[in-house]
Amino acid sequence: MENWVLLRKGADFAHISEKFHISPRIASLIRNRDVIGDEAIAKYLNGTIADLYDGMLMKDMDKAVNVLVERIRAGKRIRVIGDYDIDGIQSTYILLEGFRYLGADVDSDIPDRMKDGYGLNRHLIDRALDADVDTIVTCDNGIAAAEEIAYAKSMGMTVVVTDHHEVPYREEEGERAYLLPEADAVVDPKRADCLYPFKGLCGAAVAYKLVEALAEAMDSDVCELDYLMENVAIATVGDVVDLVDENRIFVKQGLEMLKRTKNKGLKALIECTGVNAANLNTYHIGFVLGPCMNASGRLDTAKRALELLEARTQKEADVLAGDLKALNDSRKDMTAQAVEEAFIQVENTEIRDDDVLVIYLPQCHESLAGIVAGRVREKYYRPVFVLTRAQEGLKGSGRSIETWHMYEGLNRCAHLLTRFGGHKMAAGLSLPEENLEQFRQEINRKSQLSEEDLVEKIQIDMQLPFSAVTEKFVGDIKVLEPFGKANAKPLFAERKVHVLGARILGKNRNVLKLRVEDTNGTGIDAMYFGDIEGFLNYIKQKFGDRAYQDMLSGMNVPRNRAEKGIEMAFTYYPDINEYQGIKTPQIVIQNYK
Repeated sequence: MENWVLLRKGADFAHISEKFHISPRIASLIRNRDVIGDEAIAKYLNGTIADLYDGMLMKDMDKAVNVLVERIRAGKRIRVIGDYDIDGIQSTYILLEGFRYLGADVDSDIPDRMKDGYGLNRHLIDRALDADVDTIVTCDNGIAAAEEIAYAKSMGMTVVVTDHHEVPYREEEGERAYLLPEADAVVDPKRADCLYPFKGLCGAAVAYKLVEALAEAMDSDVCELDYLMENVAIATVGDVVDLVDENRIFVKQGLEMLKRTKNKGLKALIECTGVNAANLNTYHIGFVLGPCMNASGRLDTAKRALELLEARTQKEADVLAGDLKALNDSRKDMTAQAVEEAFIQVENTEIRDDDVLVIYLPQCHESLAGIVAGRVREKYYRPVFVLTRAQEGLKGSGRSIETWHMYEGLNRCAHLLTRFGGHKMAAGLSLPEENLEQFRQEINRKSQLSEEDLVEKIQIDMQLPFSAVTEKFVGDIKVLEPFGKANAKPLFAERKVHVLGARILGKNRNVLKLRVEDTNGTGIDAMYFGDIEGFLNYIKQKFGDRAYQDMLSGMNVPRNRAEKGIEMAFTYYPDINEYQGIKTPQIVIQNYK
């Protein structure tokens, strides 16, 4: 069930249009993204590296810089400990490159998802001790590792935490008592006492801020590290953080760098996956390149993705890129099977009535739990946890909806969990197997979700007649890029659309091409890439088999004035189809009713 909502956010669109040389329609789309005021609009449209905030504004950044400058100059061994996902891999690479540039004696370690689990643990600390490491610097993890950091400190080590996840807390008489690890420095913009202007950075961006601040403190040329912004861009998109404020600048600048990257590994991966570098955008990071890097941490070791970034020869880069692509292809097959099992469980067991879905798939590879949870969330629009059998108890991942804060939900059930961490939209957790049913019941009892919360809101930017879908308008929309979370592609709608005909395309019959016409008589091609079978069944149920057959034969024309034929409402994104040099406007259907 969906609730279509037409956004009606007001502003002086004529003023915005004139001042920024954009059309009133584009001005309206910017306002719909809650970009308000001339200064904010200017930054949204034209923000550059010069608009990024000073990393020294972060709490404890001064401590981290002072400690690391002293350690680097003293020649002490430093180890970077990252995480096994795309953000952790990019964060690790950024710190390694930055520290090496500054002359540090540095190496890295990344936990094995199956053997070590998430984040800093005693195995990693003991490995560092055995290697005579003096200082550990975490990235994309560490904020929830209080016990492990206490252990490292007891062994005489220096520990600097850089992270972006929520700070753990416990409730005390209605107040939150935050539990910071006792490291030598804890740099995390989500600290309640951190006055940094933007809280939404990914782990790689925090790491980048640290190496930037270090370079300045050591009188090195900070501009020499600008190339690392492409890695920040990959992590920002891959970790699905909001593409607003600084993140928008990082991704916008980083994408341009990535198109002409000098990194042999990234170039090899772009070529291996068939991405056109000149047209590379956030989609390619999120759905092509990123999954290949994540596959290494899911099915093998994330160190292979790090090796790709550090490849020194083209031959080495090509081999590693091919390996990662093959791993991701294998991951896709395994995911499809697990998703089908999850759907069957939701449809055929008592959990189908739950507000929060807790799905136990004992045979599912634990690295796929988050992906499966995301697919289930998309289908049922409910928060989802997918749990698998691990070496000790159960492990899993969760994906949430906009109306439910997943980390806070887990915190209300903390007594049932061995470990957990994350943020509003995603989390990881582990628990004893005997606590599974109690966890399912309690997470639902304490969810505080209403019926309204569980209805997906489809936010429509504006109603737009098909005559407005032109090559110029599609080009104008590009000023809103890069698209991603919190800066979605604009969504338009039109009602009383007459469906004239349709045909199924593709060797897998996974594309539906329709010819449609609006009330003004403007006809246009419409593409639908969603659930084709579901769409066709909907037509049959609503309009009957005869109308369905007529549609597929291209003859869906009302036989008399009393008939309406197949008349529908669509949300869509405007597009241009180019074939043999000829450009034709078309729409890409997102939702229908």
